Amino acid sequence: MYVWNSASETALPFLDPQFQGALMPRWTTPTRLGGWLTLLLGVLLAVIGLILTVGGVQLAALGGSWYYVLAGLALIASGVLLVLRDVRGAWIYAATFLATLIWAFWEKGLNGWALVPRLVGPLVLMFLVIATLPALRRGAGRLAAGSAAGLAVLTLIFGVVIAQANKAQIDHPVPGARGSYNDPALLKTGADWPAWGGTDSAQRYTPLTQINKDNVGRLERAWTFRTGDLPGERWGAETTPLKIGDTVYLCSARNKLFALDANTGQQKWTYDPQVADDQIPYTAACRGVAYHARANANPAEPCAVKIIEGTLDGRIIAVDARTGRPCPAFGQNGAVSIKVGMGDPYPGMVSITSAPVIVRGVIVTGHQVLDGQKRWNASGVIQGFDVETGELRFAWDMMRPDRNGLPPEGETYTPGTPNMWTTASVDENLGLVYLPMGNSSADYWSSSRRPLEKQYSTSIVALDVTTGKPRWHYQTVHNDVWDFDHGSQATLIDFPTAAGVVPALLVPTKQGDMYVFNRATGQLLHRVEERPVPTTGGTEQGQRSPTQPFSLFATLRKPNLVEADMWGMSPIDQMFCRINFKKANYQGYYTPPSTNHYINYPGYNGGSDWGGVAVDPVRGVIVANYNDMPNYNRLVPRAEANAKGWFPRDDPRYIAQQKEAAERGGSLSKGEGAGDPQIGVPYAIDVNAGWRVKWTGLLCKEPPYGGITAIDMRTGQTLWDRPFGTARKNGPWGIPSMLPLEIGTPNNGGAVVTASGLIFIAAATDDLIRAIDIETGKTVWSDVLPAGGQANPMIYEQNGREYLVIMAGGHHFMETPEGDYVIAYALPEGRA
Repeated sequence: MYVWNSASETALPFLDPQFQGALMPRWTTPTRLGGWLTLLLGVLLAVIGLILTVGGVQLAALGGSWYYVLAGLALIASGVLLVLRDVRGAWIYAATFLATLIWAFWEKGLNGWALVPRLVGPLVLMFLVIATLPALRRGAGRLAAGSAAGLAVLTLIFGVVIAQANKAQIDHPVPGARGSYNDPALLKTGADWPAWGGTDSAQRYTPLTQINKDNVGRLERAWTFRTGDLPGERWGAETTPLKIGDTVYLCSARNKLFALDANTGQQKWTYDPQVADDQIPYTAACRGVAYHARANANPAEPCAVKIIEGTLDGRIIAVDARTGRPCPAFGQNGAVSIKVGMGDPYPGMVSITSAPVIVRGVIVTGHQVLDGQKRWNASGVIQGFDVETGELRFAWDMMRPDRNGLPPEGETYTPGTPNMWTTASVDENLGLVYLPMGNSSADYWSSSRRPLEKQYSTSIVALDVTTGKPRWHYQTVHNDVWDFDHGSQATLIDFPTAAGVVPALLVPTKQGDMYVFNRATGQLLHRVEERPVPTTGGTEQGQRSPTQPFSLFATLRKPNLVEADMWGMSPIDQMFCRINFKKANYQGYYTPPSTNHYINYPGYNGGSDWGGVAVDPVRGVIVANYNDMPNYNRLVPRAEANAKGWFPRDDPRYIAQQKEAAERGGSLSKGEGAGDPQIGVPYAIDVNAGWRVKWTGLLCKEPPYGGITAIDMRTGQTLWDRPFGTARKNGPWGIPSMLPLEIGTPNNGGAVVTASGLIFIAAATDDLIRAIDIETGKTVWSDVLPAGGQANPMIYEQNGREYLVIMAGGHHFMETPEGDYVIAYALPEGRA
């Protein structure tokens, strides 16, 4: 056997003394296998180089980076030379890799996740090039020795950089106790969790301290309950249970009601309102129920204590909290329909997805109107029903302020008006219910909207339940065509000002800004600027507002995107994302919709969505998890949409498509906005939610895609901010990577904060529930859930033991596993 002596450039026998004493690395003569591997690697490099060159020319022509075309040409040369087994091919690749390294750090610095597509693929190829050196003819020894050492160091540095990128950025120390637990709600948290947001004030805070930073690592599953309700891929369960007395109450995916023993999780009763599957849209879920106790009543009386539920087929259900039996005095056998006066909407078009609220004996509810279907879809009317009888107490139809009840016979509530699909909050003392309003039907087109629709859409509205009329309102987006409807429940807080503490309302928004109002008057308690925004480049010239409000209190929003923010699995898909970025219409926040692809950033799922925020009123800290993803959108002309088969749910053509899909064993379920017809306006809408690379499923924007932050309630300053959600269940082609690193994933659902300084939250797509130290942002405990945890957790105490409860039901949009699990955690008995 012979080896190549790089020092003398001669082939020496293996036992030659010259070889034995040589100091440089030695390489065996090429084997047949080595030659084939070198050939294949050379072809691979040439093909990659050709792709990068062609795409790079296109990107450079669009005004983008020249790196890809230059790197592509170098890879073609390297590949050809490797095919010829010429060591210069390895040297060219090594030089290209070094240039790539310099370019990557020049573009993104020490941003670990941003470096992944720039360096991981080239790093793997560099190792392969080194592995083929024995098959090359000459001069490979120095390259091998230097490259191997350099790559080892680089790999180590790269791991440290990514690890550092996962740490919370602490900007300011979290303050200690400087306030008190003051919640204006009638029913408080502590032993109980009496409302969806903890209380009707929606602070999501508990004064309990049994579970703390020292013992949270000992949490164990105390009990698990399964609802048995697994309806399939179209929808899941996003329930936050209530706990009153010794009983936990919840709803399942199909609106089945359950009462469980708070200590053991054993079922006490169940009630099925028989919601038919064809009444449930693919974007719907039951998020919670409401509780009401009749004043001065004997608790043993039938229906003196009620559980109130809004159903996915548009009914309000009232059952006895003790037995689960329908309340006969409420409507017809315990139910009233909110669809009366809506003109008999098609099944699935109207559904109640969020828990109703009760104020001064009035059940107030909004409803979801299925997005993207028709401009003149069902009305977004807000209705109030008597909690004892189910009688309609008011109906706020914004287009008919002269009316307060059902429309005259032969008429309907005004079609197409903005709706409230999320959860309201309540001030019992003021008699106000705070409505986070959505948008008019056909979210992405505004020319046919009427003045009052434009006035109330994407607004917070304080509705007086004694009159059914607005007392004040504030609009956070003018003439919204970005689907920035309010998803978050507003939170009642005591807000410190120079003049003293003011009863306030904290309103998070999808665009990331937070607003604080005097909740009695609607007066802003901080500065808001009307800033110029883009008005040209869209399809509705003259419709776009020249300015939009920007809150100066606090925002979750990140800076505008740039080309270098594009991501992917490799330089190739990153390059194509860059090309799409440069092709798209993007002028920053509020880029007008257009028939060319345009970028909507933040997308419709972020910053703050339906999970809302949590508030520690004692420390004066707001805890907010948020999304940070763009949508890649396009308005699609009507003829093209028809050719694609995009029809509304009540169209016979859609019904035929649905039947055909069912016969094939599939469904028409799709991402929200991905091919919505918007009948009644000139354009359908196509939304690439999160902006995914089609062939890998990865997102085009670099991580993080979601975060969690702590904000000082007095000043609006960010205390700490960190990526939220690990990469363990994410990866290309839907293959879980199982990496425990905090990449920052999309998330839906909110948090709960304890007086002991812990934040409990699931929400992310990694199927974990975790405890986070409120002072540092560090995760101090986590557990793997059996399904997606896209629900808000809750905390209560029973028989001296503190319980943390989460619904693991999965989520269609987040693509997390479906389940029917209600899981309670507690410290080991006797060790609390």
